[in-house]
Parts: sequence; structure tokens; C-alpha cells
Amino acid sequence: MTEFLIVLNKDEDTISIVNLHTKQVIKTIETDHNPHEVIVTADGKKTYVACSLGNKVDIIDNETFEIVKRLEHPDFNFPHGLGLTKDGKKLYLASTYSEKVFIINTETDEIEKVIPTYQKYSHMISFSPDGNTVYVPNIGSHNLTVIDVQTEEIINHIPVGPGPEGVAVHPNGQHLYVANQEDNTLFVMDTTTYEVLYKRKIGSVPVRLIFTPDGKYALTANRDSGDVSVILTEQKLNGQVRPWEIKRIPVGIWAGGIVLNEDGTYAYVANNKTNDLSIINLSSLKEEGRIDVGIHPDGIAYLKK
Repeated sequence: MTEFLIVLNKDEDTISIVNLHTKQVIKTIETDHNPHEVIVTADGKKTYVACSLGNKVDIIDNETFEIVKRLEHPDFNFPHGLGLTKDGKKLYLASTYSEKVFIINTETDEIEKVIPTYQKYSHMISFSPDGNTVYVPNIGSHNLTVIDVQTEEIINHIPVGPGPEGVAVHPNGQHLYVANQEDNTLFVMDTTTYEVLYKRKIGSVPVRLIFTPDGKYALTANRDSGDVSVILTEQKLNGQVRPWEIKRIPVGIWAGGIVLNEDGTYAYVANNKTNDLSIINLSSLKEEGRIDVGIHPDGIAYLKK
């Protein structure tokens, strides 16, 4: 088995395929305009790439690393965030400026349903760990749209902080983390009541948020401060248990996409303006090196095959 990173280079309309063993780009794929966000299917066979300014979704066969299909729709207007259902049968896509969520059948690669959010700048897709709920951060409305996966209907809009973008649910399913880029805060919310349990100041303009598989850490990529905030989700101190930022790891300029390897021992951060990836050792919480890629790397995905 070989490990790869699939890295989207926004300002040259390409994808870099990086072999993680050699830390070298083994192939460059030309894409539609402005490849922005990316996701790999659970079986590792296909990759979906949202090309935001090209208003297309490019579909890559991971056996050949070639684009085999392009999806288009009249209401694709800056297609962006991507997420897959737990069974892998459906792909959710957020279209930022049309403020819609598209549901795509991954077997036929056809659009099955379009859900208007009626919120401003619906930007990302984040599934709950049990796969039953989708959270869509609306940057301009300062809230999250909540979609029930079984009914494929909107069930709520939750107010959060200004400019939410990075959103993820802790693996325990109980806490929803929201990174608000306009005031550099992290909200930790109860997934049942949506009460804000904790507010934390983190790095400047947090744009992505992920958890390690064990839930020990939440990581945010902070664009303007060029670092990664490390939040220990259960810091024990003076008889208290709380989420706490324990470190900011300096990376390149304009930290963007962030992804983990399979076992969660390493994080990889796309540095938009230094045109490289930071390799972060999650045992030492230090940057171990860089991998050169294309111009303005952002969306990034991990693949093992």
C-alpha cells in the first residue's frame, strides 16, 4: 500500500499527486478553473474536486489519476465544500454564491437533489461522526444550516460567531466545534441543545478545523497568522476538564487545507502563499519539514491504495 496526498493548486489549475514515502510530486493533473476543495471516496477509488471558479466538479479515477468525468449544473456558482455520507453512496456539495447544497449519487455521478439554504455564502460540508447530520457553515449569515441525512431536509439554522468556516463534530458526537474567521474565535457547542459551552481565542482567520481520530486534539489552520492552533479537547487542570489551546505551530504563509494521515500521527497543511505543504508530527507537535507543490495549494486529501 502506498500513501498519497492529493493537493489542489488553485492559481495554476492543477493537482499535485504527492507520494508520502518519497515526499515528491509524482504527477500533475490539469483541472478546471480554481480547484478548491477535494474529497476521496472511502474505498479510495475516486476523488471529487470542486473547481470553484470553473463551476464544475472534476471526478478523478484514482487508479490512473486521470479526470474521467465533469459535473455541471446551472446553479453551480462557486461550488466548494464536499462531504460523503457514511455509506459513501452520496456526495454533498455546498455552492457558496448560489447558496445551495447539491446531493450527488456517487454510483451514477448524477445530481439527485438540490437544497436551497436561503442563507448567505453556504461554504462547507461537515458530517457528524454517526453520519446522520450535515452542518453547513454560512459565512455571510453567521450561522450553520443543519440537514437531516435520512430525510435530506433542513431541520435548523444555528447562530454561531461571525464568518464561520471550519466546522467539525468531536468523535464523541457530543461537541460541535466552529471556527469563526472574522473574530478569530472557536466555539465549542453542545450538539443536542446547541448551547455554546466554551469560547476560545485562536489564531488569526481560522479557515479549517479537523480532529485527530482519537479526539484528543482539534486543529485549526489559521490563514492570516500562518499557524495551526492545537486545541487539547480535554485538558485536565485544577479539577477541571475543558478544551484549551495548548500550542500554535508556525507553518507557511496563508495556512489553508489541512488533513491527517490514516492513523492520525501526522497532519499536512497547505500553505497558500509559500506553495508548499507543512508536515506536522502530532507526537512532538512540531513541523518536521515541507513538500513543494504548485501555486497556491489549498484543498488537500489523503489517499492510501
